[in-house]
Amino acid sequence: MKTGIQGIRIRRAAAVAVTTSAVLAAGALTAAPAQAVTTPSIVAKGGYVMDDATGKSLYGKAADTKRSTGSTTKIMTAKVVLAQPNLNLDAKVTIQKAYSDYVVKNNASQAHLIVGDKVTVRQLLYGLMLPSGCDAAYALADKYGSGSTRDARVKSFIGKMNSTAKSLGMTNTRFDSFDGIGKGSNYSTPRDLTKLARSAMKNSTFRAVVKTKSYTAKTVTKTGSTRTMGKWTNTNTLLSSYSGAIGVKTGSGPQAGACLVFAATRNGRTVIGTVLASSTYAQRATDATKLLNYGFAKKV
Repeated sequence: MKTGIQGIRIRRAAAVAVTTSAVLAAGALTAAPAQAVTTPSIVAKGGYVMDDATGKSLYGKAADTKRSTGSTTKIMTAKVVLAQPNLNLDAKVTIQKAYSDYVVKNNASQAHLIVGDKVTVRQLLYGLMLPSGCDAAYALADKYGSGSTRDARVKSFIGKMNSTAKSLGMTNTRFDSFDGIGKGSNYSTPRDLTKLARSAMKNSTFRAVVKTKSYTAKTVTKTGSTRTMGKWTNTNTLLSSYSGAIGVKTGSGPQAGACLVFAATRNGRTVIGTVLASSTYAQRATDATKLLNYGFAKKV
């Protein structure tokens, strides 16, 4: 009896195996269509994503609508500095009282630079991009603008920012400040800021700075001694929360809302984008995460 039952079981198993093989073979010939990638919904009023290698657009929401950009402006500040001919990143800049007075007057984000300290250009770039130091931005604009007065040098530097924007095809962008604390005419769009970030990320120093989570500068005091500054922490939380994140820059302000220019690399592919006018710092990170996931899921 056992033999009969075993025989039935064996025959059934064989039949199942044959049927399964046939189904698998048929499936191989008529593969199910790939699932369409669902376009994400974001809170930010504007958003844009592109493939870094090809420049192909992957997502847009009010991508060409001009908005206040907050401190994402500092991407251009850094780009103009890094484009200077014969740039010496180890050149020292003496911190002026005007820089300190400026951040206090505007209640601006700062790197807490100390008046009289000598700080290298490289350190100023970290102070600019990690804690979003408006004092560092002022120091860089003062150093790399042309003119006999500080006001003239700052005006000259902002002129370089605008001419660079024009050369990059940022047709809906205008800067009237070196740090995003504008006078009513500092604006850009998600598409333009993404173009800017894509260009800036071609510079190895810029890439190294914007992917750094924290940095401690050692500056030279008036008396020649070494001062260890308080640690600068990157305001871009995606560097810790999103696998493969490599930058780029946060921004905020009464008009700007919560902004983030972001980039990440996975499996050798880089996706880069921008969200403008999100509701909170946490939400801008959520919006950016959704857009990165969508960008990586989209085929180029």
